[in-house]
Amino acid sequence: MRTGRPPHLKSFDYVGLHRYFLTFCTHDRQKHFLDRSRVDAALVHILRAGKDEGFVIVAYCFMPDHLHLLVEACSESSDCLRFIKRAKQFSGFHYFREFGQRLWQRYGFERTLREEDATLPVARYILENPVRAKLVQNPEEYPFSGSTTHTLSEVLTAIGDFTGPAKAGHYV
Repeated sequence: MRTGRPPHLKSFDYVGLHRYFLTFCTHDRQKHFLDRSRVDAALVHILRAGKDEGFVIVAYCFMPDHLHLLVEACSESSDCLRFIKRAKQFSGFHYFREFGQRLWQRYGFERTLREEDATLPVARYILENPVRAKLVQNPEEYPFSGSTTHTLSEVLTAIGDFTGPAKAGHYV
């Protein structure tokens, strides 16, 4: 497990038309996301941050103790670091107010997708996470995942050879 402040890419400013695979872990890896009310309490504010900062949520999957997101910038001025900060700040504030518990760890994992990385296979990888974790047999059975840009069927039938995120990544 890493400790301290994880580094950002020094040669990249996180602004512009990019796609990011993000992972946010819950505080102390507590299992906050086991029911719809808690997932919805976080999701509504993450969607709000996306709208405010010019990002669409291509895929999301709330696992019991972490969240996977695939986000895509909609404008040249979209700033991923600002989106991350606001998404965690908004959702964490409202989650604490509603449930009296701290939601997020301070930092999270991010991977910037390259131009050659197809979007839907990455989204499919995210949506299949509950199957790999043996929470469900089929991604369609998992109630805490989805997309604001595609149907579940579109994502799950995506063609591409995607074996998962690169082992080397960066923390935010």
